[in-house]
Amino acid sequence: MNPSNNGGNSAQTLAVDAVGKSFAGLRALDNVSFSMQQGEILGVIGPNGSGKTTLINVITGLLPATDGKVNVCGKDVTNRPSYEVAKAGISRTFQTIRLFRELTVFENAEVAAISVGAGRKEARERAAAALDVMGIGRWADQSAGALPYGHERRAEIARALSMAPKFLLLDEPAAGLNEDESDELLAILTPLPQNMNLGMLIVEHDMRLIMRLCHRLHVLNYGKTIGEGTPEEIRKIPAVIEAYLGKNQA
Repeated sequence: MNPSNNGGNSAQTLAVDAVGKSFAGLRALDNVSFSMQQGEILGVIGPNGSGKTTLINVITGLLPATDGKVNVCGKDVTNRPSYEVAKAGISRTFQTIRLFRELTVFENAEVAAISVGAGRKEARERAAAALDVMGIGRWADQSAGALPYGHERRAEIARALSMAPKFLLLDEPAAGLNEDESDELLAILTPLPQNMNLGMLIVEHDMRLIMRLCHRLHVLNYGKTIGEGTPEEIRKIPAVIEAYLGKNQA
């Protein structure tokens, strides 16, 4: 059974309420609202420049919101520093991989766990578990900078998981992967929300991945919401078809 955004316990909810972001007069996000539960997978899709990464940056405190609110599990984290947002339960990956390349794969994950308050023993346990979940435990002692590209993507997700998030935000985790690698990533990500009791928000252009992975989709265009629903519902919304999917996807 797929989780729903209807109702739900606020103690298990990420709520984005009328969030806007302006850059020198350019409205990058305009009145964007949604909520998601732990255990749910929400995809955010839209054309290039539609505000997807900006949305993640605002939620995680990397950019301040111009207006609106972000609430995680009953706590207002609007415009809080990134480290406070992380401690409140939100971790993320980046469009451009940002591993500590001089550290080992294990150390990358361990440092992330320590950054949100885990003790050394707990951090090591979290790191080992996260690497195993992502299928890269055997590369734990290898320098992160020496990993194959697809494994770098997995290592960054493992680092985010080691923070024991309530909500995991993935910014184009399948970017640069071939079809087989994308399918492997799909198999890894699908059970994570239920197995680890986390909500997953994923920004992605890989529609094969998105349509099979996500319970719901939220569609942006020019910073505005133009549709929200299940993948099947999204395929039928005229504004979404015109702006992003194209008639061949409908």
